[in-house]
Amino acid sequence: MEAYMYILKCADGSYYTGSTKNLERRIHQHKSGAGSQHTRSRLPVILVYIEYYPRIEDAFRREKQIQRWSAAKKTALIKRDMPKLRELAACKNKTHYLNNPNLLLK
Repeated sequence: MEAYMYILKCADGSYYTGSTKNLERRIHQHKSGAGSQHTRSRLPVILVYIEYYPRIEDAFRREKQIQRWSAAKKTALIKRDMPKLRELAACKNKTHYLNNPNLLLK
């Protein structure tokens, strides 16, 4: 059975990430105000990104991953700007080996 992970852009500029087996029906629900609490109060919404998955479990897993992302990272994904996406995904923690020259020598 097919499934989708999708991202909507809301009227206030925020993003909503979801997953569904029936994309057309779910988008209609969001646009009519019968979707999520988040989109209901931020109409109108626009579908800006879709990924297809053969199983709903995979689409849901991807939804949960992307929900943790910053708006900047979601924007890079939507624009398919892979260099920017990699830059935003890079670890910037002070203890990360790329940020600690002493660890590079070991």
